[in-house]
Amino acid sequence: MTIGQMFEQSGVLTLLGMGTVFGFLIILIISITLVGKIIHALGLDKEESAVQKSKAQSKTSSTGAADATIAAVITSSVAEYRKTH
Repeated sequence: MTIGQMFEQSGVLTLLGMGTVFGFLIILIISITLVGKIIHALGLDKEESAVQKSKAQSKTSSTGAADATIAAVITSSVAEYRKTH
């Protein structure tokens, strides 16, 4: 087997391997897209968005209470400082 034949064979194998990987990735992308469309068509994704909205609302309400507590602590600290100085 000559060097030219080896290069030819390695080129064919490289292209075959890259083609196989490319084909697999195309099939994977198509299947993920189809599953996403099926889930959206069945309405199974709406339940998750409702859960996320409720979590976001609970975070903002707890953050508001924490902010009020921090503001009260700062106010009392400033008042104490003014009394002593």
